[in-house]
Amino acid sequence: MKVMKFGGTSVGSPERIKNVCKLITNSGEPTFVVLSAMSGTTNSLVEITDYLYKKNQEGASEIINRLEEKYIKVANELFSTEEYKSKALDFLKGEFEYLHSFTKDFFTSFEEKAIVGQGEIISTNLTAEYLEEQNVKVVLFNALDFMRTDKNGEPDMQYIKEKLGEMMAANPDYQIYLTQGFICRNAYGEVDNLQRGGSDYSASLIGAAIQADEIQIWTDIDGMHNNDPRFVEQTEAVRQLNFEEAAELAYFGAKILHPTCVQPAKYAGIPVRLKNTMDPEAEGTIIDNVTVRGKIKAVAAKGNITAIKIKSSRMLGAAGFMRKVFDIFESYQTSIDMITTSEVGVSMSIDNTAHLTDIVDELKKYGTVTVDTDMCIICVVGDLDWSNVGFETIATDAMKDIPVRMISYGGSNYNISFLIREADKKKALQNLNRVVFHQ
Repeated sequence: MKVMKFGGTSVGSPERIKNVCKLITNSGEPTFVVLSAMSGTTNSLVEITDYLYKKNQEGASEIINRLEEKYIKVANELFSTEEYKSKALDFLKGEFEYLHSFTKDFFTSFEEKAIVGQGEIISTNLTAEYLEEQNVKVVLFNALDFMRTDKNGEPDMQYIKEKLGEMMAANPDYQIYLTQGFICRNAYGEVDNLQRGGSDYSASLIGAAIQADEIQIWTDIDGMHNNDPRFVEQTEAVRQLNFEEAAELAYFGAKILHPTCVQPAKYAGIPVRLKNTMDPEAEGTIIDNVTVRGKIKAVAAKGNITAIKIKSSRMLGAAGFMRKVFDIFESYQTSIDMITTSEVGVSMSIDNTAHLTDIVDELKKYGTVTVDTDMCIICVVGDLDWSNVGFETIATDAMKDIPVRMISYGGSNYNISFLIREADKKKALQNLNRVVFHQ
């Protein structure tokens, strides 16, 4: 069985919902489908919660009414029979009455999670009704019945596997098994959600739980590209990546894939394929455990980076100096992207500057601190094992006329990273594209 996940743009209109339904039923084989909310819906729901936090019930009601009008229009365009149109409109009426109920009661973060998750509830219910109208044998599973996180906020894989197994066994012989991405329950049974972009994560967890043959992530882009098409012409879709390469690219700016999404699939040994709903015949990108030796696959960029350097003679031969530095970042819940060291200094890069002033103040206890803003990380991904003599020089040659603040190499067998000025990003990506892929 395949797992197929569709993002918000893929189900962003009645026409696109119909196209998705064709894609998932084409094979005639049993398929597990994970849907995101229709594009724009989650943002509207977040806006509703903002108004409710500010105790502006009128503002919240206005957004709810606007959203309801949108979905009534969707239902009228999606269904061709009065029977199913009426069922859909009744369902929507109940949904929006539920959303309006939050404007009358005390509002907390618990209610916020329940509201934000309604986008997926609506999209899956409308899609299930449409499939039934088309005489497709479909069953809708509520993700809240099986998707659960533990006390650390991590997916409870054993629970997911057991519950989903029970639900599948109780509902045999369906062509389409449909559920929501993103939403779950926490360890205390409260409605919660996986991190933003979590529908990919949902699909990967479900694929691992049911031991799927393949997990397909469908978006409006033709797989992962070997460079950023916003800055570089003549980019190409990468046909194959291993899980480590995909994770590097996802973390360093390839927005098509959530960085954590591939982990459950990787551990279960299930390939992930990235496909384009606008061009379903395109091959896309397959992500698996196969490493292609001697090849650089892609380049990605991550912007809004800040570099911090601390210089101190106290580092010389001092045990525990690095621990003190890292403790500061940990205490402010700020992760480090890159790090380089010398005998008397250490440089780090961060993308979260919420506590920058406090971090710098703390670091000044241990040395002289300098900060560089408006930086970006350029990441070159492929088989960059140190035994591949000269591979790192291919990347460094492309950067020879660009000021480089930091270089990170050796922490991974699949990545060499350069910290440069944001202003030089376009030139760096173009140089790398020419040197790495077109010489």
